Amino acid sequence: MIILSLADTRFPIERANGVQTMATCRAMAARGHHVTLLVRPDPAVPPRDPFQFYGVTPVPTLMIETVPAMGGAAGRRVHLLWTGLRRTLTGGVDLVFTRDLGLAALLARIPPSRRPRLVYESHGIAPVVSASMPALLGRPDLAPSARKIARLDRREALVWTRADAYVTITQTLADDLAARYGARDRVFVVPDGASPATPGPRPSDGSVDASTRVRAAYAGHLYPWKGVDVFLHALAAAPDVDGLIVGGHPGEPDLARVTALAQALNLGDRLTITGLLAPHDVAAALATADIFMLPNTSTAISERYTSPLKLFEYLARGGAIIASDLPALREVLTHDVTALLVPPGDSAAVATALSILAADPARRHRLGEAARSLSNDYTWDRRAERLDRAFAAAVSA
Repeated sequence: MIILSLADTRFPIERANGVQTMATCRAMAARGHHVTLLVRPDPAVPPRDPFQFYGVTPVPTLMIETVPAMGGAAGRRVHLLWTGLRRTLTGGVDLVFTRDLGLAALLARIPPSRRPRLVYESHGIAPVVSASMPALLGRPDLAPSARKIARLDRREALVWTRADAYVTITQTLADDLAARYGARDRVFVVPDGASPATPGPRPSDGSVDASTRVRAAYAGHLYPWKGVDVFLHALAAAPDVDGLIVGGHPGEPDLARVTALAQALNLGDRLTITGLLAPHDVAAALATADIFMLPNTSTAISERYTSPLKLFEYLARGGAIIASDLPALREVLTHDVTALLVPPGDSAAVATALSILAADPARRHRLGEAARSLSNDYTWDRRAERLDRAFAAAVSA
């Protein structure tokens, strides 16, 4: 099948959406599809090779094409959408697979007989995400207008109704879409994934060297709603555990906020913050940890729309996981089987879980082995296999 995918982002990019886009397209190509990914160019000089940046082996059936930047942000957006639309209608494409709501809405307005099949991948209900995100990022001044929210709602309804198949990353998101816009068929729940990982150098057989301190790691962005602050407060209350934060973008204020909080909590040399790492370097950093953290706070996005890449990376590493007890995470994790689930935002509960696992290497081992076994169902190849069902349904629609 000839598949066109479009991502309105510079590429490569250091964020999770770039990792997810690259890994998904590569896995689809490895299954025999001919995939073209349209992206904005990398502003780095010289431009970075996406395959090297993400540590991904090229396959001949995956092509990455950059669309030249034209003017300001609005001009770039229009040019990218126009290029995607033109390629879709004139390039011998069988199917368009995208998480770009704007492109999907444009294609949804075209009769199916005059366009390729459309499969849209939703990572959240756009009007809800748009209304929620400014406050979550600490930028209430960027709150969208009522007119924009209404426009996004119309686009969501249009794509939900007319896409040939529809993919969501969680079941709770699929349920919310159906409740908001009505029932439809050909809806597929396809969570994210991770690359298989080999065990790290930390003890993995339930034994422990008394001279080796237990280390708990968090990987990803430092936005408050991700729960990094909760993790630091928990570390301060669990002195028998060291902390590791893999991430921290130097161009964003969150790194300074988290660093200041760590100093205020007197975490000193018990906490290491790596700063921004290339995706292919994250695994080596996580290999030094015994416990992995998903301390998301309770928000609409965390509760219902999140399928975090770090979760599946943690599973593949085979370490014990402490995660917030949220519906989207419970779709993957089971308390005291594959993780310890704690009330979201409760740093005291997180501290208790850290101390319990620090004192019980056998329990860490049991949870880690169960997590590793579960990871076999959440690889990128498994994700591409699930997507193939959506593609087949779309083509037969």
